[in-house]
Amino acid sequence: MDTRPNLHDQAADTTAQAVAADLAAELQKAGETADADRYDNSFAADVLWGTPFGALVVGHSRINAIHRRMMRLSEPVAPSSRFEVVAAASPAPGVVVTQIRRQAVEPGAFSEVALYVLVERDGRWWLSAAQNTPIDESKSFLKRTDPDS
Repeated sequence: MDTRPNLHDQAADTTAQAVAADLAAELQKAGETADADRYDNSFAADVLWGTPFGALVVGHSRINAIHRRMMRLSEPVAPSSRFEVVAAASPAPGVVVTQIRRQAVEPGAFSEVALYVLVERDGRWWLSAAQNTPIDESKSFLKRTDPDS
């Protein structure tokens, strides 16, 4: 019988939580001020960014150009929101994996959750990869009472 390892290093939990909270705060402030450069401040040059609708954007310069266009629109793509850390773990030294929810303040407005992978280099944490997913609890298997539906 194979034993599955627990990858999260409990000794690094404080660091994982702090790195996740710092990223959430950075995204929050950038969203409030519609500042794409601040939003993408921690993105590595070769970041992999999965959009909530299935596209992949590779590289800071490409995603930053998209975020700049999005944040200049008169009708914002993302409504006023709260960024909340859902979970954070450190599966290896210098690596943090975190899920952060962007919850729209207005009920029913577009919300999403993203899985972020951050890597520490020379004392600074950089976003290596992210995958955004729209929140639609009506389609969540975990929310269903009938497992066959």
